[in-house]
Amino acid sequence: MVGKLLLRGMLVGLVAGLIAFVFAHTYGEPQVDKAIAFEEQQAQAAGEAPGEEIVSRPTQAGIGLATGVLTYGAALGGLFSLVFSYANGRLGSLGPRGTSALIALLGFLAVIVVPGLKYPANPPSVGNPETIAYRTELFFIMILISIAAMVAAVGLAQRLWNQLGAWNATIVAGIAFLIVFALVKAALPDINEVPEKFSAVVLWHFRVASLGIQLTLWTVIGLAFGAVAERLLSASSQGGLARRYA
Repeated sequence: MVGKLLLRGMLVGLVAGLIAFVFAHTYGEPQVDKAIAFEEQQAQAAGEAPGEEIVSRPTQAGIGLATGVLTYGAALGGLFSLVFSYANGRLGSLGPRGTSALIALLGFLAVIVVPGLKYPANPPSVGNPETIAYRTELFFIMILISIAAMVAAVGLAQRLWNQLGAWNATIVAGIAFLIVFALVKAALPDINEVPEKFSAVVLWHFRVASLGIQLTLWTVIGLAFGAVAERLLSASSQGGLARRYA
């Protein structure tokens, strides 16, 4: 059953990736073009020769972007299905659709929103190339801590469920998660490498588009996979009953 869920999760991820690609190409790429134009203007003002274009912008914005988003979507869908396989039946009375939607919500918050509040996405020309490894390391540290804190918060809510009730247990777990986030956010170093003359509007629109791409992926996967998993599990259950009473 896990293998069947994994396959369906990857297929759902591909569909989500296709939808996210349309969103990214429509809303994200124009901001990238503006950021690249700013970078070229800065280079010309400094008397620097333009860098050699290894891959053309149409290729980057077309097949390159599609390949990246579809691959990411399939991988995310596969990982999502594995988490669903473990969590299904362990989150109270939630059925497959409810479980899938809840995983998508918590995953989106832990993997995208919370790390992004500390280290938001930046377009080209924002960030020092010499610090890219350091910035990437801090970003992944933030993601790992956020995921661990979210898992711990869910476990805390489950332990307090019978004692405090569903709402109160959820509120306590949510507050605990926010406290951990606040402490980690304060402990990790800030990074501010946005050029002084860079357009605040372009930066804002790029970050909104980046968040929208992720929101599209997680929403489609959470809703579509729930429907697919419910049908698969229902058919498997009915098949088991039919064999038992045959």
